[in-house]
Amino acid sequence: MHTIGIITVSDRASEGVYEDLGGPALRAAAEGYGWTVAAEAIVPDDLGRIQDTVRSFSAQGCGLILTTGGTGIAERDVTPEAIRGLMRVEIPGFGELMRMKSIELTPNAILSRGLAAIVDRSLVIALPGKPQGAVDCLGFVRGAIDHAVKLALRVPTSC
Repeated sequence: MHTIGIITVSDRASEGVYEDLGGPALRAAAEGYGWTVAAEAIVPDDLGRIQDTVRSFSAQGCGLILTTGGTGIAERDVTPEAIRGLMRVEIPGFGELMRMKSIELTPNAILSRGLAAIVDRSLVIALPGKPQGAVDCLGFVRGAIDHAVKLALRVPTSC
């Protein structure tokens, strides 16, 4: 069982222009896996805000942090850069598998910059912004999450 945090990255959802659907979709999937959702946030597409929220959730003990949104190629999509600015190590296989499996569902999956990394003592997975895409990608990598979280929790940090 994992304690997780879910971060929706969206200018419009953070401003209340539209309802966040990605966060609730990930919450339902996570709870279906038996995980406990301990923290949730909606933040704008802002590198600093994303980083502050990831660090906050890690400090709160979230061994797994899921982000949804900001992984495309639009000018405001900065989630991968935010995570890379904090990470100890990137885990390329997660992003590779998510793209490989997603391309079978939509040709636009090749544009996704989803990734996974270790930040402090947490596994952080950047998922697409579309709710179904986020849930699908989480399912694609589900088999490696338990082991990755266990390893992340054992990583000594300087914090």
